[in-house]
Amino acid sequence: MPAVSMAHALNQALRDAIGADDGVVVFGEDVGELGGVFRVTDGLASSFGEDRCFDTPLAEAGIVGFAVGMAMAGYRPVVEMQFDAFSYPALEQIVSHVAKTRNRTRGAVTLPMVIRIPFAGGIGGVEHHCDASEAFFAHTPGLKVVTPSSASDAYSLLREAIDDPDPVVFLEPKKLYWTKEELTLPASTEGFGRAVVRRSGRDATLLAYGPSVPVAMESAAAAASEGWDVEVVDLRTLVPLDDETMTASVRRTGRCVVLQEAQGFAGVGAEIASRVQERCFHSLHAPVLRVSGFDVPYPPPKAEHVHLPGVDRVLDAIARLQWDDAPDTTWVPEQRELAGGKA
Repeated sequence: MPAVSMAHALNQALRDAIGADDGVVVFGEDVGELGGVFRVTDGLASSFGEDRCFDTPLAEAGIVGFAVGMAMAGYRPVVEMQFDAFSYPALEQIVSHVAKTRNRTRGAVTLPMVIRIPFAGGIGGVEHHCDASEAFFAHTPGLKVVTPSSASDAYSLLREAIDDPDPVVFLEPKKLYWTKEELTLPASTEGFGRAVVRRSGRDATLLAYGPSVPVAMESAAAAASEGWDVEVVDLRTLVPLDDETMTASVRRTGRCVVLQEAQGFAGVGAEIASRVQERCFHSLHAPVLRVSGFDVPYPPPKAEHVHLPGVDRVLDAIARLQWDDAPDTTWVPEQRELAGGKA
């Protein structure tokens, strides 16, 4: 079975979708001849022609606005925002029009379109090239929000997103583009709204999504050496969110840590922690904890390792879940390092 990268799986998903439906069109900055900054659209223009995969001007609001018009006309546009923070000029289109058109027209007009966004950090990028903006989209009713953590999910979820009758924001973890999985395409995995238990455990639950899933898996393996048997749940889609799988896991283990790269304040992790607390209160042995990026603008590459949650911070959180032998741990030294020693 061949080893397939996430970037290749995404490329194949786009290739198969274009081949299967004459209405699917792919466009964005440098997605044509160049094949995209991360080569996800590599070869599509030469295979299908420039009317099916083409470059646009550097105008994100225009790209999304153009997609709205094409979706209204019966196409299934798939647009690429070159980097996550580049999508912010298009937020007005996304929030005011993409998300609201079905409701505004009482279902008479739907927008079957996908907004692909290279997502989060871990590649040594600079401001606007590495961000974690999932909370903006998840907070906006009318959007589905998806983020795969494996090549098989990347293929399967992107095909489902393109087939969906409503708009989908598809967040692709940049640092996972070149991770590989033994896989034969096409792949079919669980659909939207279905979380997956990636590792079974009995003592605590780690809830993670997208780029944080490999960190959660590594943390669970490290926790085992400390005597903690930790379960890892990959949420896969943030909207819709699989309350059933995540709460069943927490009720079974009695302890929960939510892991995300984005800053903690008002983030998706806060929503997840609240829902777990409300639904699992009588099963909990300890408060639900969060491990996240710090509440600062995305740092320069040399400070990225401090900002992004790693195994040590996850293990610190697990250790604070009110075990009988819990050590006294804190994140304060790391926060001080990020602030140049002044925090």
